[in-house]
Amino acid sequence: MSLRPGVEAVRRATAGTRHPLVLVDGPSGAGKTTFAAALARALPGRPPRVVRVDEAIPGWRGLHRGALELGRSLLAPHARGAAGVVHRWDWLEDRPGVDLRIRPDAPLIIEGCGAFAAGGDRSGAVRVWLAAPYPTRRRRALDRDLGAFDAHWDAWEADWRRHVGRTGHRAAQGAHVTVRLAP
Repeated sequence: MSLRPGVEAVRRATAGTRHPLVLVDGPSGAGKTTFAAALARALPGRPPRVVRVDEAIPGWRGLHRGALELGRSLLAPHARGAAGVVHRWDWLEDRPGVDLRIRPDAPLIIEGCGAFAAGGDRSGAVRVWLAAPYPTRRRRALDRDLGAFDAHWDAWEADWRRHVGRTGHRAAQGAHVTVRLAP
């Protein structure tokens, strides 16, 4: 489905949930950030907190490790009703950044490559998979970052593929909603 029907499907899936958790995953350039922003505007009630998995990934080869750590430091405490922490990565300095504490008092959207891994088997989470053909994804990602990502595309794509391989299944399995944004 496309953007609007995808957002509506998630709205229906989270209806009646006080503080829903939505995991928005897929490869780079598939439209996860666009979808998460549209969803954040559309959810009723208290505005959701949007956390980008990228914030917690320690460098160009740390996708899997960063996603799992985000699950331990943020989502596990949230499942118990406690504040969680995003151990942010300073991409410009290539070192750990300033931690961000997040209280479990609002809906939470986890957006980015590895969001499903961060969510683990958390019951009640709505999983959204974004898909797009490789050439479209590559063009979107490189256009989006105005050249800053160009030198890292191949390494990031390889890390993404390793991450998908480590999950032991096709990453899109388990999605409640699958979305393809038009080029």
